[in-house]
Amino acid sequence: MNIKKYFTKEVRIGIAGIIALCVLVYGINYLKGIHLFKPTSYFYVKFQNVNGLTKSSPVFADGFRVGIVRELYYDYEHPGNVVAEIDVEPDLRIPKGSSAELATEMLGGVRMNLLLANNPREKHAIGDTIPGNLNNGMMGQVGEMVPQLEKMLPKLDSILGSLNTLLANPAIPATLHNVENLTANLSTTSRQLQALMSNDIPQLTGKLNAIGDNFVAISDNMKQIDYAAAMQKVDSTLANVKMITDKLGRKDNTVGLLLNDPTLYNNLSATTANAASLLEDLRLHPKRYVHFSLFGKKDK
Repeated sequence: MNIKKYFTKEVRIGIAGIIALCVLVYGINYLKGIHLFKPTSYFYVKFQNVNGLTKSSPVFADGFRVGIVRELYYDYEHPGNVVAEIDVEPDLRIPKGSSAELATEMLGGVRMNLLLANNPREKHAIGDTIPGNLNNGMMGQVGEMVPQLEKMLPKLDSILGSLNTLLANPAIPATLHNVENLTANLSTTSRQLQALMSNDIPQLTGKLNAIGDNFVAISDNMKQIDYAAAMQKVDSTLANVKMITDKLGRKDNTVGLLLNDPTLYNNLSATTANAASLLEDLRLHPKRYVHFSLFGKKDK
């Protein structure tokens, strides 16, 4: 039997086309994350809103990729629900009480996270339905903030209007100019203070040191003074002064008599008055006291 007559050119082309088609299907599914020849376990997850979840979307458990979304079905028996069929690795154990959530990523993609419960005794069997819920993540939080931002917009407009009015006030540039001048003055003062600190302060410090040395010398000299002898001399001098004062107050001496006897004072006063009267009379009648004549005749 000649087998070659069955493998005609057309048959070989057909076989090559079938092989190419199989490779293409396998390659497409491989790129989607679907391994046709790898054993998997499938489960169903029911959502009220898949929020853009698509076929071949990844499925994660504790941050690790454990499967993909195989298919999406709309539950016509229970309107308002969408069922996602997921394929996960056969070694993954999904305890009862677990759930799934959809999280929106920053770039707009949607991923499914399996929230595994802590139930070591019971687990979901292959083909069971797992409850799911929606978690918008950061984008959901931003969406929740939008109404609050809308409420804040009128206040922001008012604040911006007030700010524009404030900036349009001509006093603002004048104030800034004054601040600039003040800064320049402070800079000049700082330079002057620096010059003072570098030039005058050392000189002043030197003078203060010299004054301090003089005080030390004076202190040393004062330590050498015999205060006892000096005080004795002071006491002796005070005693002499007291003795002189006592004598001046008594009449048993010349100075005391001069200071304390009114008779001497009265006599001196009378003598002074007589002398003054005599001089006045001499001035008015000089002829009474001086007698001369050009001819020798005595004038009486």
